[in-house]
Amino acid sequence: MTPAEVRARPLWQGRTVALLAVVLVGLNLRTAVAALSPIYDRIGEDFAIGAIGIGFLGTLPPVSFAVVGLFAPALHRRFGVERVMIVAIVAILLGHLVRASSGSYLVLVLASAVTFAGMGVANVLLPPLVKTYFPDRIGLLTALYATIMAIGATLPPLVAVPVADASSWRVSVGMWAVFSVLALVPLVTLLARRMRERRGGGAAADPAGADARVAGQPAADQRSADQPVERRKGFARVLRSPVAWSLMFVFALTSVNAYAMFAWLPSILTDVAGASEAEAGALLSLFSVMGLPAALLVPILATRMKTVGPLIAAGVVFYLLGYGGLLLVPGGPLWLWVAFIGLGPLLFPLSLVLINLRTRTHEGSVALSSFVQSIGYGIGALGPLVVGVLHDTTGGWTVPLLFLVGTALALTVSGIVVARPRMLEDEW
Repeated sequence: MTPAEVRARPLWQGRTVALLAVVLVGLNLRTAVAALSPIYDRIGEDFAIGAIGIGFLGTLPPVSFAVVGLFAPALHRRFGVERVMIVAIVAILLGHLVRASSGSYLVLVLASAVTFAGMGVANVLLPPLVKTYFPDRIGLLTALYATIMAIGATLPPLVAVPVADASSWRVSVGMWAVFSVLALVPLVTLLARRMRERRGGGAAADPAGADARVAGQPAADQRSADQPVERRKGFARVLRSPVAWSLMFVFALTSVNAYAMFAWLPSILTDVAGASEAEAGALLSLFSVMGLPAALLVPILATRMKTVGPLIAAGVVFYLLGYGGLLLVPGGPLWLWVAFIGLGPLLFPLSLVLINLRTRTHEGSVALSSFVQSIGYGIGALGPLVVGVLHDTTGGWTVPLLFLVGTALALTVSGIVVARPRMLEDEW
């Protein structure tokens, strides 16, 4: 039985703490990424950063997500999703505080690496956390936390400078630790509850199994999730799965486009279309904001549609319209071209919900989440670099934009496989 077929029950019924955990963890997964860039000049007044240093800090998030995410399944098997998630949030908390007290560039980098490492683990384990406590509400919960993640990425650039003006850059960087403290409360509560249930030998000792039984998941699927041999082989089997590779490429190519746009869109708009710096900055904000409706609607639609093919096709078409507008009609309505490009990343929340919709078991969800996000973020980190090299080599933006058009077209190939309602475990 697929997650979409699990019988729904009231969202709050015995799961209020878990719901708060999902929301507050999601709020922590992007704040540190966007908290530094608006105030680099302020930080530079205390110690040198430099253009190369800024560039290195910009590559840290996707690289950290890629490297650390590979270890998340092993940590999950050894300690459980709640314990590992708590450690990940503690790492984010400590990273925020140490970054705020940094006295040198090296300390800032190391603290940022700790923060992004915590985020990388939490990135991988949040979909399995949803599958554990909300197997009947996967679309809704994925939409909720994807939207919260988008809000977490939008808030820091809006308030970083005003807070730094009113106090200092250290307060502006460190204040996001409050979200980490808040997230620890429901996570620790979930862990304490699970430990009490285990000591009592209750039937709900395994949240995934308990929720599955209430929701009507077959016993065979429950047993397969608990087999130690299957756990050890899970990630290795993912490497032989067409579904896993196709979903990873959808996630990776979407990340390539997103990171490339965050890095280069203002320069593209000023050079190609003659936009002012202020206009280019506003259009970059428009690009970011366009992800909010997609994050809210796409996961819910994906759980209700017979095939997600139309959603994948829509993402590809949006990319092609946006890039095509910049290439063919650069003097046209820039806001429209940027809005189209900003709608293309609807494939990101789609990828997140498909991690659960294309798996039957909790362990399958963990293995697929690690594979898709770790390798996907690693490939995504190359986006700004490749676009920058192509620009420097050709002296213009035509070839870089054609490269991005090529990545959008390549999404259709992977999308054909992902659109098929085939489960990861069926390929085992």
